Amino acid sequence: MDSDPVLLVTGGSRGIGAAVVRMAVARGYDVCFSYVSQQAAADRLVDELRGARPGVRLLALQADVAEPGDVARLFERSLQELGRLDALVNNAGITGRIGPFRDTTLETLRRVLDVNVLGTMLCAQHAVRHWQDQGRGGAMVNLSSVAATLGSPHEYVHCAGAKGAVDSFSIGLAKELAAQGIRVNVVSPGPALTEIHAAAGLADRLERKAGEVPLGRIGAPAEVAQAVVWLLSDAASYVSGTVVDVSGGR
Repeated sequence: MDSDPVLLVTGGSRGIGAAVVRMAVARGYDVCFSYVSQQAAADRLVDELRGARPGVRLLALQADVAEPGDVARLFERSLQELGRLDALVNNAGITGRIGPFRDTTLETLRRVLDVNVLGTMLCAQHAVRHWQDQGRGGAMVNLSSVAATLGSPHEYVHCAGAKGAVDSFSIGLAKELAAQGIRVNVVSPGPALTEIHAAAGLADRLERKAGEVPLGRIGAPAEVAQAVVWLLSDAASYVSGTVVDVSGGR
């Protein structure tokens, strides 16, 4: 290999995405990550990691994965500046406002589906086209949620449905691409210590959910990132089309 492997992470400035970026850099990857609006957080992460690993190539780019033009520019810039693409983590996602389904607005439904489902598919398509055009394999991990199987009644069944679509899409895509050496897997986190719950309108949700987790606590973003980075690695070379729960036993 003539350079360090390159990973692209969507939604990488905070939470689980930032934990994936940190861990990947520590494992020797050069990384491009996207953010929607949190440029200050993205800049802080880049500064932190350049200090931790001098010489690492890092690229933080503003992009909304629900916008096809943004996705095209994200992949184009990443390939131009980093020269290759070995792995993709589709982490960008939102829940929308928490509440009963009857009160969920059309605007929220469309945005949740556009970011979680369409965004994942658009990014996956760009990566797959690149790998196939280059005649090489690759590794992709898509972030889902245990909500896909639990349903999240009274909270966000619309997001649970979107994440169920991510699971089904990933399993089918893995089978479609297996013969070409492209692996596709899913990591399905349970409640984790991120800002997504406050953004959805329930800042105290994690405290209430801790008692429902068999292990008795909320997960840390780094614990989810461990599974993601392992699935990207050669240690998981015989794993594809798999949904890995990182949910404390839920």
